[in-house]
Amino acid sequence: MAAKHRVYAMRFASVYPHYVAKAEKKGRTQSEVDAIIRWLTGYSQKQLQEQLEKEVDVETFFQEAPRLNPARRSIKGVICGVRIEEIEEPLMREIRYLDKLIDELAKGKPLEKILRSEMQRDDNNKG
Repeated sequence: MAAKHRVYAMRFASVYPHYVAKAEKKGRTQSEVDAIIRWLTGYSQKQLQEQLEKEVDVETFFQEAPRLNPARRSIKGVICGVRIEEIEEPLMREIRYLDKLIDELAKGKPLEKILRSEMQRDDNNKG
């Protein structure tokens, strides 16, 4: 059995401040970071806070996610030199989805576009 990637064992609470710092450095907010995490994972704000307080590892954080957003599969592009669509390891792909969304936030993309707005899809399905 192959060894697990070390990022899986990192506490999500130790990674989270880096996401917030990256966003805030570019004039974005912690609440926007939280909105991205909630959209991706299905955690409520209270559940997200509980996961941070419990100091679960990254693997557990994603395993316990209430509902991974099916629209996350529309996230494409390169993160850390790797094309997201080509990542075979499911957990690593989930981590990279989050990394990519935080990158988009830090690059100034509007939150509605980052979250692949549910409204847009609903409008496209009418008719």
